Amino acid sequence: MRLTQGTFSFLPDLTNDQITKEINYAISKNWAINIEYTEDPHPRNNYWEIWGLPLFDIKDAATVMFEIESCRKQHSDIYIKVNAFDNTRGVESCVLSFLVNRPKSEPGFELVRTEDHSRTQRYSFRSYATAKPEGSRY
Repeated sequence: MRLTQGTFSFLPDLTNDQITKEINYAISKNWAINIEYTEDPHPRNNYWEIWGLPLFDIKDAATVMFEIESCRKQHSDIYIKVNAFDNTRGVESCVLSFLVNRPKSEPGFELVRTEDHSRTQRYSFRSYATAKPEGSRY
């Protein structure tokens, strides 16, 4: 199974040149950029760990690529994504998000069905990776 979150998620993994072009696009729009990582890529997990500080007023994609490579060295076998935020409307809105790193194995998600009152069926799903302790999921 392949996780499909963010822009470009149905395409093959982006090369560093393609990532650089996307970052240059974000820079041309004056968007702030940040890098995040997680072991739990559940679609409702909005709380990924942030790598360093958000990158405001960046003029060169090399700075962002350096931070991506640093994050990849430290967290080589988990999910890493780049986000870009637009503040032109007075609110930091995420306008671009894409994965730049994946674990070697993506175990997928389990559908969990529970019965509620009046025999109502409730469905949820969880990542198979979360069955392992944090820090050893991938």
